[in-house]
Amino acid sequence: MLDDFLVRAALAGVGTAIAAGLLGCFVVWRRMAYFGDATAHAAVLGVALALLFGTSITLGVAVVALAMAMLIHGLSGQGTSVDTMLGVLSHSALALGLVAVTLIPGQRIDLDAYLFGDVLSVTRMDLAVIWGGGVIVVAVLWWHWSAMLTATLSPDLAYAAGINPRREQLVLTVLLAAVVAVAIKVVGALLITALLIIPAAAARNYARTPERMAFLSMGIGALSALAGLRLAVIFDTAVGPAIICVAATIFALSIIGSKLRILGT
Repeated sequence: MLDDFLVRAALAGVGTAIAAGLLGCFVVWRRMAYFGDATAHAAVLGVALALLFGTSITLGVAVVALAMAMLIHGLSGQGTSVDTMLGVLSHSALALGLVAVTLIPGQRIDLDAYLFGDVLSVTRMDLAVIWGGGVIVVAVLWWHWSAMLTATLSPDLAYAAGINPRREQLVLTVLLAAVVAVAIKVVGALLITALLIIPAAAARNYARTPERMAFLSMGIGALSALAGLRLAVIFDTAVGPAIICVAATIFALSIIGSKLRILGT
């Protein structure tokens, strides 16, 4: 079954979307969209370094994304405006990565595959990495669910309950780097943040509890991955952008549905 490239692409998309959908809830709750952008944009630099040193692309992306995430985590609260700092780091990392990729000798690189994803070229090894990383992300999030939720809702309440909000932020930082590493093959560095926030934002319009929002977000992400792959095959378009377009459509419908419910009450 895994010899069919479309089956591998579908499994890769669903595995990535499930992990991103769950993590995306915390990204939305904590307003970390710019944080996700900075980490994702650093992935291109990770690609360049991996090619330069002849190592795994996933490993290179994971290391650089983690380094960027840790840098942002360390600089938070140091007096510089967070938005300004994230903007500088995000676009600087992207620009540096694009320049570094083009300067690597003896390499002809398809930048679109790293910027927008190339899920149709997923191998069995890629699938193992994506699902292995996704399972780890989901497991860690559920293990820390109560602590992270408390720290997100109220740092003061978290301290009173013996929870260190800074530690929970660090866990999220590491998980975000892991999702970036496994998602670059599916949606690319420029669209990873969209896969994190759009399903979660759509789920929030229907959910009354954090747990329901988490499950809905994972379901919307998986549905977007499958429907986006189908549309990309039908219309011969790039799969990554098609996945995000489906997710954006679901988000738009969720807003319309929530407005109609308000009008009907």
